[in-house]
Amino acid sequence: MGPSGSGRTTAINALEDFGYETISNLPLTLLPRLLDGAPPERPLALGLDVRNRDFSTNAVIELIDRLSGLSNIQIDVLYLDSRADVLLRRYSETRRRHPMAPAESPAQGIEREMDLLVPIRARADILIDTSELTPHELREEMRRWFDSEGATKLAVSLHSFSYKRGVPRAVDMVFDCRFLRNPYWDPALRAKDGRAPEVRAYVAEDPRFDEFFERLRGLTLFLLPAYRDEGKAHLAISFGCTGGQHRSVAVTELLANALAAEGWQVSKRHRELERRSSTAADSGSG
Repeated sequence: MGPSGSGRTTAINALEDFGYETISNLPLTLLPRLLDGAPPERPLALGLDVRNRDFSTNAVIELIDRLSGLSNIQIDVLYLDSRADVLLRRYSETRRRHPMAPAESPAQGIEREMDLLVPIRARADILIDTSELTPHELREEMRRWFDSEGATKLAVSLHSFSYKRGVPRAVDMVFDCRFLRNPYWDPALRAKDGRAPEVRAYVAEDPRFDEFFERLRGLTLFLLPAYRDEGKAHLAISFGCTGGQHRSVAVTELLANALAAEGWQVSKRHRELERRSSTAADSGSG
């Protein structure tokens, strides 16, 4: 579940590609007939939203309680969340009417729907915030959680970000890299980013870097097997600095290389560099 515009269609399509049997907007009154039938041969994913004919918050909560009480069923409630301003932008781009405000502004519908879904969000087993995710990135996030081929592995994602734009949501650990020497103040490095070898070398010359990185690497390698054994499928670690271009990117790159060398499945995302590339592409297309 999740508010309209949060990416449910992308998530449902991804689950179908992963081998799930998927059903969208099944009337809740028909669900008992579905469950009373023969056990499904594949995992089953139900997509529910406020457009369901007999939708109500209480009915969904009762459904979750009922399914959770059945010994022959394992249920996970996935909630796709997003900030209101992002939902409004998505509706503005598509020019669609909001299902809860067909004759009013999308902003009113978004507010009503998010208020309505608060109790269901609180019952979620898995919450994915799609505010900063492209459809491709959401699909990869779904793969980490639900693709059976990778279910026995722990997927690690490393993120760099700028504190000026806020700490990313839905991450497990955050490390502040602003104490390290800043390549921004070197005119030869200012226009480059932490993916460049000379920028990483500059950051690594900080007298505190070696101890910091060895402690970081050791802590991460200590925790990853514990999280995997606990059954966690995905661990997100973020590194922040002032602009999200040099120090946080460099540390993300270095730790990703160190973890990959130890055999861990690692992905990287540099939020501010992606924003910069997207802005440059938009300017070039104008």
